[in-house]
Amino acid sequence: MITEDQTGVIDFLAAPSTHGGATVERIDTHASLVFLAAERAYKLKRAVRFDYLDFSTPERRRVLCEAEVRLNRRTAPTLYRGVLAVTRERDGSYALAGSGRAVDWVVEMNRFPQEALFDRLAAIGGLGIDLMSPLAAAIAEFHRSAEPRPDHGGKPGMSWVIEGNAAGFAEFGRACLDPSAACRLTDNARRELERRAEALGRRRSSGLVRQCHGDLHLRNIVLLDGRPTLFDAVEFNDEISCTDVLYDLAFLLMDLWRRGLPRHANIVWNRYLAEMADFDGVSLLPLFLSCRAAVRAKTSATAAHVQEDVRRRRELEAAAREYLATAERLLDPPDPCLVAVGGFSGSGKSTLAFSLAPSVGAVPGAVVLRSDETRKHLCGVPRFQRLGPEGYSLQVSERVYSTVAEQAELVLRAGHSVIADAVYARAADRRVIEQVAAATSTPFIGLWLEAPESVLIDRTAQRCNDASDADATVVRMQGSRETGDIRWYRLDASQPPAAVLATAVDRVGEGAHGALNVATE
Repeated sequence: MITEDQTGVIDFLAAPSTHGGATVERIDTHASLVFLAAERAYKLKRAVRFDYLDFSTPERRRVLCEAEVRLNRRTAPTLYRGVLAVTRERDGSYALAGSGRAVDWVVEMNRFPQEALFDRLAAIGGLGIDLMSPLAAAIAEFHRSAEPRPDHGGKPGMSWVIEGNAAGFAEFGRACLDPSAACRLTDNARRELERRAEALGRRRSSGLVRQCHGDLHLRNIVLLDGRPTLFDAVEFNDEISCTDVLYDLAFLLMDLWRRGLPRHANIVWNRYLAEMADFDGVSLLPLFLSCRAAVRAKTSATAAHVQEDVRRRRELEAAAREYLATAERLLDPPDPCLVAVGGFSGSGKSTLAFSLAPSVGAVPGAVVLRSDETRKHLCGVPRFQRLGPEGYSLQVSERVYSTVAEQAELVLRAGHSVIADAVYARAADRRVIEQVAAATSTPFIGLWLEAPESVLIDRTAQRCNDASDADATVVRMQGSRETGDIRWYRLDASQPPAAVLATAVDRVGEGAHGALNVATE
């Protein structure tokens, strides 16, 4: 495992004298050590070899330092400065980029406040939910531009993950993991992989296996210049970084959910889907999420194995057990259901839909299909750009409702719950979404929100940065039209949002037994 003694280099990098007398903060992981001093950070790769990582020689570490800088400049170009040699001078001392022989290598970075890391923010309750939509958009943009890698992924790629986890459990998990639980998880993951082999191969062929991040959890995201910024992507193993884009995203979703942030996870999930329209991969999410949790169980057990501090070792062992239990739960998702949220503009449909979504169906909650965003997408305009009357013709509206229904059916057949958010004032539109539930043999719950016209008008006037174009004129027009017999549950939308949500949760629970999860914050 450990291939050489780096004590001299480590002591040199940890010494304030190396950094002009600046105080040095050291951060240890099982694969690297980071030294923070003044305005810089220096990352040293440990001289170790694992089944998935080889930093065993100085030359190998140099090559991978260079790869780390190249790959991470895709998302954090201002953060990564370059690669420096640690040299041994003639007098036997060490230097950074000196004139002596290079004995090791470090990645040089601009330092940022550790308090800006998303895992730190989450730990103190300071991770703003308003950051989740731009984070999801940044990930989608990154995935769209990432290099396709059809030489990886598919069934073989996920099999490599599952078998690597199993080997790690056996080698490093003996001190902290229940062997029967580890074996049970591995067997269940193998069975799920066989079920999803065709979908995995199809996605690889269609270009959805790319040179991704590979380690996309909260500790590797930082708020830099006011923007969520991804960094510390995997450079040391293409089997880890060259994956299905949804498997890349799954690490973040799992991490948010495990930390008790289901609303955050659901917003990332829905915003990413809205950006990518990647409904084909929804059926793979339980496997992807479970494998991500299992990876963390393995790496936590591995880190505990090499940790000298007793307290920290016990923390890592406890984390490994928790991740293993999470991985098992994620492979056993609840049955899906279809919830339709209707009502005139300003009734709070989208507010309710996104508040309800984390508690409905499998992790990370229901897919929200919003007719306002679907309309903008079909008309080929950005979601905040206003449409003219032509965008609201009967022909366009019928296409919007049929598209929402088609997407809902795709997601439901993939085993995931859906919340369809649209006005649904016409009986014909309500029938379209109800028929989706019948066609998929899925429980259906229709929620109709109603409030006085004055309330609706006030709410539409207060909107900003919203996909809806509705205003007072639209509200009055909707109220003047015949809606027919609405047989959905009627909710008083003039109440505070929390009260409306509580009633909606009760109604969904009554109509879809087993479809609710226990998402809490």
